[in-house]
Amino acid sequence: MPSTTAGNEASAIRAARANQTAAIAAGDLDRVAAFWTEDITIRRGLGHPVEGIAAARAILLPAGAASHRIVYRRVSTRVDVSAAWPLAFEEGDWTGHLGSAAGTVVIGGRYAAQWVKRAGGWLIRSEVFVALTADGIGRDFAALA
Repeated sequence: MPSTTAGNEASAIRAARANQTAAIAAGDLDRVAAFWTEDITIRRGLGHPVEGIAAARAILLPAGAASHRIVYRRVSTRVDVSAAWPLAFEEGDWTGHLGSAAGTVVIGGRYAAQWVKRAGGWLIRSEVFVALTADGIGRDFAALA
């Protein structure tokens, strides 16, 4: 893949990630799910596995009081696009904000994602999040041992 094309594809993935993050902040779970393949696999920040689009969508459903909702933000720091296959690798930083996207950060870390290009668009097939920092109620969350 020529470097210009790879650069355009990487930009498209960064834009898709930014759009998905905006959908998370807005609570638009249908739009969030539109960026995943049906067979998405996720390893959550504290180690819990999630398989399939319905389960992945369910982990973003608000639970409990709105003030205790965790709103996730993902920021892409690197995207590598394959020259041989319709695949890409993304890595970045993630944070969990209390109550809203502008709320206090209570947990955060790094993530990696595998993207696949289908029908001219990029979808996330797999994500791994690793929690590295916590503050406030974030320290009360339990990691899978």
